[in-house]
Amino acid sequence: MLDRHGLVSRGRHARYKAEGTALEQPRAPNDLWCADYKGEFMLTDRRYCYPLTITDAASRYLLCCDALAATKEIYAFSVFERAFKDFGLPVAIRTDNGIPFASKLSVWWLRLGIRIERIKPGKPQQNGRHERMHLTLKQEATRPAGRNFLQQQAKFDRFLQCYNFDRPHQAIGMKYPAELYSRSPRPYQGLGELEYPLHDRTVTVTSCGRICIGRRKINLSHVFAGQKVGIKEVSEKIWLVTFMHYDPGFFDEECGRVECAENPFGAKLSPMSPE
Repeated sequence: MLDRHGLVSRGRHARYKAEGTALEQPRAPNDLWCADYKGEFMLTDRRYCYPLTITDAASRYLLCCDALAATKEIYAFSVFERAFKDFGLPVAIRTDNGIPFASKLSVWWLRLGIRIERIKPGKPQQNGRHERMHLTLKQEATRPAGRNFLQQQAKFDRFLQCYNFDRPHQAIGMKYPAELYSRSPRPYQGLGELEYPLHDRTVTVTSCGRICIGRRKINLSHVFAGQKVGIKEVSEKIWLVTFMHYDPGFFDEECGRVECAENPFGAKLSPMSPE
């Protein structure tokens, strides 16, 4: 799945083709959050606004609707961190494979124990509940657009309040999302340390996405920059790379990059500790 999410480098000449993942049906609040950017639009001051929205799939509760100036990873990180602090952690998050979701953001979610779901390219209906909310958002909170980001955010805040507390939804028995949603029992507590006691060594990935062993530099992926991975010799001059409980791939003594494992998120996982 690391490969399917575009989180593993495939070499200079190979081209990554985005794929979807298995999609689970949510049964309770916080089983699944859905996130996306509603299409950008121009404010009255002629700056573009990129609304980032997050909903709870089971209850339809609109968790966040933030007016952002760009789809940069750092902006999205701030929105999700605030959502995690306010509502706790979901079991899974569903997005497309676009920027900034297929990035360090996904690695952060994995570190927090959040499962990643990806819709197939060109299949927005796989996130249909969220897209339907976007249509309502567009009609009621972007026409006309706000004069500036401050005014536009005020429009989004009013929409969020109405959507959650004042608007019954037919799909949930004409109830309000706020009647069904409850905070996650999994609090956001930041990240713990990664350790790989059953591997030969633990290596911190460089800022350019490489594993450095002596003078050798092995390309992994820039999305793992700053993360600790475990490496273990599984055959003569063949090394396995492990991130958390997942095996992104292998490299040998001559190869300068990590070759993807068949299914990094499959059932066969490398242990991080003796337990």
